[in-house]
Amino acid sequence: MTQTIDRATPMEAPQARVDAWLARFEAALAARDIQAAAGLFAVDSFWRDLVAFTWNIKTVEGREGVAHLLTACLDSAAPTGFRTTETPTEADGITEAWIEFETATGRAKGHLRLTDEGAWTLLTSLRELKDFEESQGERRPKGVHHGVVEDRRTWAEQRELEEAQLGYERQPYVVVVGGGQGGIALGARLRQLGVPSLVVERNERAGDSWRKRYKSLCLHDPVWYDHLPYLPFPENWPVFAPKDKIADWLEMYTRVMEVPYWTGAEVTSASWDDETKQWQVTVDRGGEEVVLTPRHLVFATGMSGKPNTPDFPGMDVFEGDQHHSSRHPGPDAYAGKKAVVIGSNNSAHDICAALWEHGAEVTMVQRSSTHVVKSESLMEFGMGDLYSERAVRAGITTEKADMIFASIPYRIMPEFQTPIYDKIRERDADFYARLEAAGFQHDWGDDGSGLFLKYLRRGSGYYIDVGASELVADGRIKLARGQVDHLTRTAVVLEDGTELAADLVVYATGYGSMNGWVADLAGQEMAEKVGKCWGLGSGTTKDPGPWEGEQRNMWKPTQQEGLWFHGGNLHQSRHYSLYLALQLKARYEGIPTPVYGLQEVHHRC
Repeated sequence: MTQTIDRATPMEAPQARVDAWLARFEAALAARDIQAAAGLFAVDSFWRDLVAFTWNIKTVEGREGVAHLLTACLDSAAPTGFRTTETPTEADGITEAWIEFETATGRAKGHLRLTDEGAWTLLTSLRELKDFEESQGERRPKGVHHGVVEDRRTWAEQRELEEAQLGYERQPYVVVVGGGQGGIALGARLRQLGVPSLVVERNERAGDSWRKRYKSLCLHDPVWYDHLPYLPFPENWPVFAPKDKIADWLEMYTRVMEVPYWTGAEVTSASWDDETKQWQVTVDRGGEEVVLTPRHLVFATGMSGKPNTPDFPGMDVFEGDQHHSSRHPGPDAYAGKKAVVIGSNNSAHDICAALWEHGAEVTMVQRSSTHVVKSESLMEFGMGDLYSERAVRAGITTEKADMIFASIPYRIMPEFQTPIYDKIRERDADFYARLEAAGFQHDWGDDGSGLFLKYLRRGSGYYIDVGASELVADGRIKLARGQVDHLTRTAVVLEDGTELAADLVVYATGYGSMNGWVADLAGQEMAEKVGKCWGLGSGTTKDPGPWEGEQRNMWKPTQQEGLWFHGGNLHQSRHYSLYLALQLKARYEGIPTPVYGLQEVHHRC
């Protein structure tokens, strides 16, 4: 520590310590003394950059990683003006600070954690581009030109003309395939940034990706976690919104935010022209073939990708109803029927519970262990400090909560998550004992880090309990364990010979990688070129290494020029849509975007 910090009073110490570090860091950057800048980081340290330096979403580790990033990015980023935005805090030997700074092309915010050894974690995130800021606040549009204007068009007439021309007389710069929550959030961001774009949705209405799911579906995440950009849910919005309410909100949001959006339009093929640097995207729009030629194509087809429908022997002879959970119509038609649900994660539990409520005889087939956490426990211990009414009262806005979460590098996230699930394990010990006594195979993740790491690593293997686990624990939902061997005309037969009579079989067997949609539309070669989406390379179950450090292919450049992926839950769709939109805006405006650390492809399918 410098003498200034040594002489600081206890009240001043965190501020002085951060100010001193930022001053030394900025001086080293200005002098292009990369080794001095890297030396300000702890030996075990992490710098997570969201587009500000790298034009990528990238985490580097240790002083060597910091030096490598700066060697590649410092001259083009040219950062200046590092300063705190609120008073730093200190606890358990760690000083935390919110910071802001500017780069050659934009304005950025970040978060810093300091220890006696130096910076432990640094988050840097681009928030806006200079000269291309969104039209909000003092820059908001007037909405009308006062005075007398010959042949004036009203707002409605101008919107009608724009909609008629887009895709025909005017080509979009970006085409977004998929108009669910991800496509809508990104479409809203691009609209506000003035990037000509078009969201293409095969369903008849915005929101149908929720509206058409099984009738009992509701959000398991709380309202504070689920706001969309620009337009948060109202104060009286339910904590856990039913699917049809979410669907209606998405439809309204699309109109209010003026998202260019085609319904009843299905992309049938896409090909990249390396000479013209543009896509040829063929769309079936209500029976009319339309060819779009954007520079960029974004797959917003859902983080989970294509449904994994199994191919069990005997499926062709089964006489009852059978379908993947994504096509489950709801429980109404199955009162008094025997239902077998293959799977034991979120959808399986939801569907089993709804079938039981409507008088079906339900059996869940658990093929592998599942992590279960009670909703109220998750809300209190897992989300309460960031996404809750308690957090709002403490001044934690949605943006701040997102940034706090983003400030924790994935490599060390288990250190933050495992204690949460240790508390839950202790609090709900009786619940888990009863569940396991019923034969349910439960786990806490390979390293005990619980639900969110499972989600990030594999997007499966968990259930947020809103009641179904009690039905399993007391036997009202029957439980069978093992792999399916085959189906007969009237039953599901497991490998151990167990025969489960069935009038209905629901395959709650999950989803594949998003690049499956790329294979369908742009060919298998293109899908293999970009590789799998999602996962961290943690080496845990269903997340093979090597370590990636970030989500594979999500919200950042891929190995195919002009091809992007956007998805995740409502929180991720909101937060990461900003960074993807800024990357696309920069390219639209001709701003140089030298990408550091373009992800290598280790897993192709």
